[in-house]
Amino acid sequence: MSALDNGRSVESSMGFTALDGLPMGTRPGQIDPGVVLYLISEKGMAPADVQNFLYRECGLKGLSGISNDMRELLTSDNPRAVLAVDYFVYRASLFAGMLAAALQGVDALVFTAGVGENSAPVRAAIAAKLGWLGVSIDADANEKHARLISRPESRVAVYVLATDEELMIARHTWSLLSKSSKKYERAS
Repeated sequence: MSALDNGRSVESSMGFTALDGLPMGTRPGQIDPGVVLYLISEKGMAPADVQNFLYRECGLKGLSGISNDMRELLTSDNPRAVLAVDYFVYRASLFAGMLAAALQGVDALVFTAGVGENSAPVRAAIAAKLGWLGVSIDADANEKHARLISRPESRVAVYVLATDEELMIARHTWSLLSKSSKKYERAS
């Protein structure tokens, strides 16, 4: 998650790596660093095994014991699947509060990427936990995956926006190549 002020990120849920922040499909999200020490000293795991575990066996997959796919977890009545979804919603709402504090309030909340774009139940659950912030969504608009899903009286506008990571990568690559090309031309 990221807090944007005039289009510029001023705070993020991520840390040094993508292991920090929100729990993901196979990554744990924010954890106590003591967990790593415990896995090495008490469980006898080699650092490479700990790395593999944290990147590939945790998150939604580790909590549920079923899958790293939110769609699958939402259709399961397995208590561990319910726990994984509830934990994701809880952590997302905590980070939203942290990021709102970094911004000293919010004008809009944007759901994007895989879960944010495609999971109406998860959006609804997160929005319900953010009622204290003034978030109120229209259930029908949310179910229809409308672009604007907040109710007219919501103090915070709530949007669902599609991501295009490939386009952004291409734009940044083009920008870097253009700058490199100009430097090369000047040096010649």
